[in-house]
Amino acid sequence: MEYAEPTDRSGKNDNALTKFLASGKYPLEQRIEDKKRGIGRQRYPFVVWGLTIAMVGVFIWELILNAREQGSPISLKPVVNPMLGPSSTALINLGARFPPCMKLVTGVGLSTNLPCMNNTANPPDRLCSLEEVCGFGGFHGHDPSQWFRFITPIFLHAGIIHILLNMLAQCTLSAQIEREMGSGGFFITYFAAGIFGNVLGGNFSLVGVPSIGASGAIFGTVAVTWVDLFAHWKYHYRPVRRLVFMTIELLIGIAIGYIPFVDNFAHIGGFVMGILVGTVFYPVISATKRHRFITWGFRIAAIPLAIILYVVLTRNFYTNDPYAACAGCRYLSCFPTAANNH
Repeated sequence: MEYAEPTDRSGKNDNALTKFLASGKYPLEQRIEDKKRGIGRQRYPFVVWGLTIAMVGVFIWELILNAREQGSPISLKPVVNPMLGPSSTALINLGARFPPCMKLVTGVGLSTNLPCMNNTANPPDRLCSLEEVCGFGGFHGHDPSQWFRFITPIFLHAGIIHILLNMLAQCTLSAQIEREMGSGGFFITYFAAGIFGNVLGGNFSLVGVPSIGASGAIFGTVAVTWVDLFAHWKYHYRPVRRLVFMTIELLIGIAIGYIPFVDNFAHIGGFVMGILVGTVFYPVISATKRHRFITWGFRIAAIPLAIILYVVLTRNFYTNDPYAACAGCRYLSCFPTAANNH
């Protein structure tokens, strides 16, 4: 008899690529068992930890800046920030998504004056130019073109309540997704969703209201759980019940977006892009060739669709009237009223 060493089923020496491609070193049976036990590609969510530390650090700087300008870390005058954070002007100066800083907006010229960061009066008695409020060195004599405001809002938060809620979701839901996906795929999914949420919001949200927060990116990671559910339907415990609860959670998340000054477009955009990019990067267990073929078919289709959405909506953002592309889209973030039903 020939002796053969037993197969190593621990998976400890398998790298993320090996697991993603489901090679013989990571047997199908082991993948299924790991899935049922909630074991992913890695043990620690390094990207989530890094992002959380960075966001908390940025938020501390927000409070310091507002305290320096208004004498209080929390904006109390001329209006109280209900999220317990800095003024809207300070948030714009720090990199909030604010279309007048990103392109020419009808009715908002370079000579337009806005309340300065140190203004505490209503009506404002301290006015600054649009260029001063936008900061980052101004426009250098050109039209507003701060495109990076599609990215920077991910790291900013409106107040203590805002950042606590987002970091709670990020350190629980998003962290588990990173463990399952691996840091590389999670990083791409997180930022693709967060940036696209800002692109969609830039198209259809109110022009004069700054938007910030990691909610779009977090919604993108939540969307990955939908990819997981449908790809691994038979491996989940009571998948129908899980689908019902996930649907209720999604509807609640979208309903929250109807609260004034909450950007529902960032949530919806992040979720849509999370589905597409998550389809590409989430490791799927395929027990049959048919399942593997369907999985790769969805992956191949998701890539150009994600690119098309990015290109079309980015181009539309830079038109004179982005709203014209979808007149009814505004109602995805607000209820029809006499004031906005036109």
